[in-house]
Amino acid sequence: MNELNQTQNIQKLTDYQADSVVSKTLIKKETGTVTLFAFDKGQGLSEHTAPFDAMVQIVDGEAEILIDGTPHIVKSGEMIIMPANKPHALKAVEKFKMMLVMIKK
Repeated sequence: MNELNQTQNIQKLTDYQADSVVSKTLIKKETGTVTLFAFDKGQGLSEHTAPFDAMVQIVDGEAEILIDGTPHIVKSGEMIIMPANKPHALKAVEKFKMMLVMIKK
């Protein structure tokens, strides 16, 4: 199915899997990416850095996002920007889905 030029329900594009993190890349270009993630409760991404700013929009559930040592609780309908070169990590307070938009240039 070609997903371009079609209305999509963002919450239905990824499914939760027990004890897992699931991802689906929607756009991948030299200038950036848009990726959907589904995190089961307790799952996360360990602390890391990225050379580009990244926006996280929570589309379902609740996440704890640690940015440069400061925890942020981000809930469905909310977003946060993770600045380039600052360490960050994500943890599922409850299961959650997010859209990650990374702009490279």
